[in-house]
Amino acid sequence: MPSFWLQPSWADYPEQKLVQVAKVTKLETFLNSLEASQTPNDIQTLIESLRDSYGVSNAIYHAVNLDGAPYAALTYTPEWMDRYQEQQYVKVDPVVRGALQHFHPMDWKRLDWSGRGSREFLGEAVDAGVGNQGLSIPIRGPNGQFALFTINHDASDSSWAKFSAENKRDMMLISHYIHKQVVNIVCPEGDRETQSLSPRETDTLKYLSLGFSRGQIAEKLQISEHTLRVYIDSARHKLGALNTIHAVTTAFSRGLISF
Repeated sequence: MPSFWLQPSWADYPEQKLVQVAKVTKLETFLNSLEASQTPNDIQTLIESLRDSYGVSNAIYHAVNLDGAPYAALTYTPEWMDRYQEQQYVKVDPVVRGALQHFHPMDWKRLDWSGRGSREFLGEAVDAGVGNQGLSIPIRGPNGQFALFTINHDASDSSWAKFSAENKRDMMLISHYIHKQVVNIVCPEGDRETQSLSPRETDTLKYLSLGFSRGQIAEKLQISEHTLRVYIDSARHKLGALNTIHAVTTAFSRGLISF
């Protein structure tokens, strides 16, 4: 039995704290097991354990460009993966289109499924065990790396909304720690951080990621807009970013900022 499944005895905990403690332990034990992983097979095993522990239909990590090649650890059936590739469903998959346009977590219900091809694709995916509900998190690295972490499940809107509210933060942390560990395993020379961000630089990028204007950010931080520009330019330089959006996505992919 992998260490991911080891749980402490709850005998000494008050009953009202059991759910909270179990949730924290579940996340922490997964991250500890992830840190100890050394091979792609270890990552695959952890993805399967993640699916079972959180009680979802599937968990998927898929990177497009790691060390010049794709990489995936997932729980879909080989039959569905073959079907997806044969039918070139990537062309009508709203999750893929959304991931290329955004860097924040995407609830599948908020994506555009109005096209006939997208609706037919979703119907076939559900029949293949994909699940009608999903949460996908785009991940971008500083060297052109792009990955997508997804969990999905067959559930009603209300039950999925409750699950998402309780576990979204876990999934965001897990997605970026998985990416970091995969990079260390597959291309250990890539995705290196050069300098750490200052607290002001971190706050600046976080507010930008949340959609605040520069004027609003300057007011929140109680600094001038000129000083704010200095922080933005400094953060861009440290992250090796081409522009402000690239700086935000790079900081997010490295776990330096989160929602």
